[in-house]
Amino acid sequence: MGEALNGTVGLDIDEEKKVVEERLTELRGEKALERTITSAMKALGIQRARKYGWPNTYVFTKAMGEMLVGHLKENIPVVIIRPTIVTSTYKEPFPGWVEGIRTVDSFIVGYGKGRIRCFFGHPETVLDA
Repeated sequence: MGEALNGTVGLDIDEEKKVVEERLTELRGEKALERTITSAMKALGIQRARKYGWPNTYVFTKAMGEMLVGHLKENIPVVIIRPTIVTSTYKEPFPGWVEGIRTVDSFIVGYGKGRIRCFFGHPETVLDA
């Protein structure tokens, strides 16, 4: 618990939740527009993530979730398995749905639109295990 990626001391998940809740309450108290709230909360998330050495809120919150699992597991053995790349949905909201184009999605979309005709690689390379 509390180990920051960059060695910064003092990462406290409860404190992070408090910082987020206080900022959200402040924005709502100012009757900020929803898009202003969204923008401000994204900026806060990135700022907090970078403070502790993570590049974005996705990997920062994922790390905090893993810290919580490790802390709360007590004497139960736990293994956290994460897929290398998540591309699209299986069913919901519909098969193949993607929110935004990230990571490998750009190659898939490029291939689907005929802009990428091949992708060089070694035929025996493991892409995901």
